[in-house]
Order: sequence, then C-alpha cells, then structure tokens
Amino acid sequence: MNRVILIKYGELTTKKGNRNFFVNTLYQNIKNKLKNYDVEISKDISRMYIRFQDKDLEKIKHVIDCIFGIHMYHIAHIVDTNTDKIKTILLKILREEKFNTFKIETKRSDKTFEIPSQEMNPLLGAHILKNIDGIQVDVHHPDVLVKVEIRPYHTYIYTNGYKGCGGYPVGTQARGMLMLSGGIDSPVAGYLAMKRGIKLDAVYFEAIPHTSLDARNKVIDLTKKLVKYTDKINLHIVNFTKIQETIYKNGNPTYCITIMRRMMYRIMEKLAKIQKGLVIINGESIGQVASQTLTSMSVINQVTNMPVIRPVACLDKLEIIEIARKIGTYDISILPYEDCCTVFVPKHPVINPNLEECLKMEENVSYEKLIDEAIQEINTITIEDNDLEFENLL
Repeated sequence: MNRVILIKYGELTTKKGNRNFFVNTLYQNIKNKLKNYDVEISKDISRMYIRFQDKDLEKIKHVIDCIFGIHMYHIAHIVDTNTDKIKTILLKILREEKFNTFKIETKRSDKTFEIPSQEMNPLLGAHILKNIDGIQVDVHHPDVLVKVEIRPYHTYIYTNGYKGCGGYPVGTQARGMLMLSGGIDSPVAGYLAMKRGIKLDAVYFEAIPHTSLDARNKVIDLTKKLVKYTDKINLHIVNFTKIQETIYKNGNPTYCITIMRRMMYRIMEKLAKIQKGLVIINGESIGQVASQTLTSMSVINQVTNMPVIRPVACLDKLEIIEIARKIGTYDISILPYEDCCTVFVPKHPVINPNLEECLKMEENVSYEKLIDEAIQEINTITIEDNDLEFENLL
C-alpha cells in the first residue's frame, strides 16, 4: 500500500495573508532536516506531504517530532478516488488494527465526487462491519477513528495521529541572543523561544580558572540538545574573568551579582548588534533567585534598550523541569559544574537593589574597556544538527 506522511499546520493556518511565508519556511526546514533521506516533499495551503521509503519511517518520525510549526502528522494511505478502491484499502488497513469499536469521518474536498460525506460514512462503515467480526460503531469514544479525505486525484486514509511540536517554524522571526548558562532554566527558555519561530544564537559567560572546561562542555552538550530543533546554533563563549574579578575587588559583595548581570546585559546588547540579533533571551524566572526579583530585574534591565524576553518568567520550577526532561536537557543541566553565575554567589545577595548604589559602584570600574576586550576575545563555534565533533574547535 502506498503511504505518505501527511502534515497538518495548526497555528500556521491563522496567518491569512502571511500563510505562504510560514508554510514555505516550514517546507524549507523539513527539507533541510530530511536532506539525508530519500523523500519527496510537496505542499499546498492546508497540508504538506512527505513520500518516504518504508525502511526510514521511524527515523523520519523522530526528526519530524523536533520540527516547530507542525501541529499534527499522520501516516496516511493513498488510494485512487474511487469508491471500490477506497473500500478495499480501508478494509486492509483495519484488518491490521486491534479494536472493538470504530468511527469513520469522511471529508469530501472534491465536490465532483458523486457521494456526499454524510452518505460515505455509513457506506464505508457497513463495509467494515460486514467483513470484520466482533466490532461495532461508536461515534463518541471509538477505539479507532478513521479519517477519509477525498480529493480530486487521490484519497487519503489514516487512523493514527502523532502530535507535533506546534508553534511557528524557526526562521519566521529574526535572530535572538540566548544567555545560555549550565542551569535548568536557560535551555528551556531557548527551546520556547525557538517554538515562536526565533532563530537562536547562544552566549555563554565563563570565568576560567574559577569555572572549568567541564562547565563549558556542559553548555556545548546543552546546545547539542537545542540544535535538534533548528539547523545550527552559533555558540559565543565570552571570557568574563577580568570583569568578574574586577567587580568583586571594587564593590559591595552583596551587590556583585546585580553588577555582574548588568555587565552581561551590556555585552549581550553589543554582541547582538554585531550578530544582527534583535532581542536578548534568558531563563530568568520571577522570584527564583535574588537577581530575579522584580526589583532586581528592573535595576539590571536599566543598562539596555534592547527587548529582553523571559520565556519561563511565570513558570514554577516543576513546570520548567518537566519541559527540560522532555527536551533532554535536564540530566545535563544537573551535572555539578558551576558557571560564573553560581561560583561567586555571595552569602546574602541583595534582593532589592538600589539603582543609585549600582551606578556608584560602577564608577569605580573601567567597565567599557573591559567589555570591549571581552567582545574582541569571544570564541564562537557553530554547532550543527547531528554534528558531534566539537573538540577540535575549542
């Protein structure tokens, strides 16, 4: 039996005049992800179709599960739009299923087909009941729901459905700069940002020798998990050692985390302009740590005019962990390698910092020079989907 992967767009169908842009972007993303498989991809305004080799189906499904912009997909059987042929193939399909109850839903897109949908349902149902013993129709809670889509040249029949990632295809929005630490929250924030179509660059702040190469490799491993949802991610590694040491030598220890975050935001804005990023993205969750109270966020945010997106801001920790487990980042994030946001945490960091106090502390630091040096020394590596060889790039 001839089969095809039938993709349903979901949220993309709300785009009206811009729908073609979203559909074409999804088409290109799927094409790029499946470039190593023998497939044929076609599309129309409401569906996308992937013809495949049977031996590759499970691998292709695994790839499709990580492509944003897909609401649902089905493994559909293709048959000529002919009543007898539809009956024959439908019977073959259902003989391979185990069920007690079923329901048939017919959608007749081809209005030239002689039998209306509401007449086709009982016609097909009677054929199944006649040829398979011990089953019955249940229109409310069937074990198997059979969909029959009648089109001008082909009819698609399917029973199974797989939930897609949803959201918008990556690349339908501009580039965003993700502050990627080794924690649980920031990879989840990156995942959720990509779900809204944002193309990501990631930025990791390290402070060697206070942080380790293991901490850096941990962030690379997190990026490998995120890149499954896009084609590639540029990971910018910022040497933050001089800035961090200078802050701790010249200021009130309780304010050091606040000043450190302000310096990071300054670097993020300058790097974003270089990389043509339009927003800063991070994993801040309201009230989770001292630098994430509303007062702290406000004081830290004063240093940039660039929009800051916080996808997990209103999620609790258990909700964030649930997503982290789903995308495979949780077990990496909990590895015991500290990043520069945790290695220098004071015993009692200020939770309601005063802006005037921050400005006063920063007067004692030639931070503009230090920031420019840090940007000039950035080490950027490009991590591509399925690319496992990074060691030689570091």
